[in-house]
Amino acid sequence: MHHSHEVNKNNLIVAIMLNFSITAGEIIGGIISGSLSLLSDALHNFSDSISIVISYLALKISKRQNNERLTFGYKRIEILSALFNAVVLLAISVFLFKEAFVKLKNPEPINSSLMIGVAIIGLVANFISVLILREDSHKNLNVRSAYIHLLSDTLSSVGVVIGGIIIHLYRFYYIDPILTFLIGIYIIRETLIIISETVEILMQAVPKSIDLKKIKEEIESLDEVKDLHHVHIWRLNDTNIHFEGHINLRENLSATEIVPLYGKIEEILKNYGITHSTIQIEYECCNGVGLIKKTSP
Repeated sequence: MHHSHEVNKNNLIVAIMLNFSITAGEIIGGIISGSLSLLSDALHNFSDSISIVISYLALKISKRQNNERLTFGYKRIEILSALFNAVVLLAISVFLFKEAFVKLKNPEPINSSLMIGVAIIGLVANFISVLILREDSHKNLNVRSAYIHLLSDTLSSVGVVIGGIIIHLYRFYYIDPILTFLIGIYIIRETLIIISETVEILMQAVPKSIDLKKIKEEIESLDEVKDLHHVHIWRLNDTNIHFEGHINLRENLSATEIVPLYGKIEEILKNYGITHSTIQIEYECCNGVGLIKKTSP
């Protein structure tokens, strides 16, 4: 049971080119205008570019064939990529908080016209990148981490444009570091969601969308099954869910009689999005083990 979740790598390449271009323009514009929020936006864009490069490489590596040493293949490289990108975003946000705090104490004049012009260009390019990766972000956690980078930068660019307009009209220079704080808070919130999911995958936690008790009820409702026990459910990556469990039979069936039972169980598991299953058939075995076998401390 396998599902196709192919990602368009060409979209990633276009997003990389757009973001490196934005980064160069915003660094120059931020230095000339004196805008910290514009420089923070440039730094975000640079991190976006690196994150998308990493995501692209991870996608390429994940397609490598499994071997005798890596029997599951390289699929989890995408999860490591997503985790790395999220941690980088957190580090950048902390750095920007520090810089914004300094600016808040000592606000400096800013060339608002240049700030607005460069930010609008960045906003358009970021928005195009977001649209390009939107569909793939629902298929792949690795791409989603890059997508969050881009979405946060789009919002950042909106904030910079608004900030530039306020500075131009009212000379309220405090808005620059305030926007940096607000953008950073949003980025941290979105980043923690990705970190939480990647950690769950690496810890081989049961996906939140799966109800173990319902699976147990459905499998045990089959005429041939006495009980289901010693179950493990985990995600290899964000799209491949694995199941292994022991099935205790009511009667001592022959191998030929067991084959149709496998089909029934796999059909039940397929309804829960489980893409691979390993089932051990038993008869009058493992009494009292329970659905989850407890390990000794």
